[in-house]
Amino acid sequence: MESIGTWWMWAAFAAFVVVAIIVDLLVLESKGAGKVSFREALNWSIVWIVLSFLFNGLLWWYLDANHGRELANEKSMEFFTGYLIEKSLAVDNIFVFLMLFTFFGVPAAYQRRVLVLGIIGAIILRAVMILIGAWLITQFHWILYLFGLFLLLTGVKMLMMAEAEPDLESNPILAWMRRHIRISPDFHGENFTVMKDGVRWFTPLFVVMVMIAITDVIFAVDSIPAIFAITLDPFIVLTSNVFAILGLRAMYFMLADLADRFHLLKYGLAFILIFIGIKMLLIDIYKIPVGFALAVVGIVLVTSMLASLWVTRRPGR
Repeated sequence: MESIGTWWMWAAFAAFVVVAIIVDLLVLESKGAGKVSFREALNWSIVWIVLSFLFNGLLWWYLDANHGRELANEKSMEFFTGYLIEKSLAVDNIFVFLMLFTFFGVPAAYQRRVLVLGIIGAIILRAVMILIGAWLITQFHWILYLFGLFLLLTGVKMLMMAEAEPDLESNPILAWMRRHIRISPDFHGENFTVMKDGVRWFTPLFVVMVMIAITDVIFAVDSIPAIFAITLDPFIVLTSNVFAILGLRAMYFMLADLADRFHLLKYGLAFILIFIGIKMLLIDIYKIPVGFALAVVGIVLVTSMLASLWVTRRPGR
């Protein structure tokens, strides 16, 4: 599968991701356990968005200088569209994270360590899944139709289940963990395990971390086929995906208190999955332009968010 990514571009991006994670961990350790304020989360969200745009700008500049304006415009548009799709689908992750933290009563001070570790796991997992997906598409072109059908059915299911209340008590993974490992009834700071009378117990925070990791596997199955509908270039797929994930922790703390006001966003995300699924199913009949796909995704996101705010507006305002 052809890619614009050279060996040094892959290496430079990997180095950037490692440095970004180290900085995030150092900031986390320096602050210790504590609730992340809306202002702090907003500032970090802006930082990650600016870095994403800066990366895309540098990519455009390099391609324009070495491969021509047409390819530079095409790849930068693919990156931005993929980034927007992954960022919008990540909002659904945030709703699930919020549900998990609420269900287990995780104090706000302990949430960010779990999120950082979850993001590290997500980056590794998605890198592996993207490389496997790229190889499968190269070997079996027809798998694109399976991806498209899967996205279409997932979007339809999301529409039908938008108002359904999730039931964690009946979750089979949680039930299995309760049967097979010792789970302490209380939190012990930010520790995932604790020794009691010479016996190791796992804390509820460990259970939450496992559930978040599994949740991201499920969401990755949705989001990775979606980005392959925009571009088949592994470098664009991976970089747009990772940049969307890097800002996930900050976005969670920024939107956690506003989740109820964006309840119609689920319908928008469902429509996006349906649209991307149809785009992939038509790939050999008619290639929907990336610019048009970007416009559709942007309009759907803005419309569903504004509609949510309108419906949940306070009386008299």
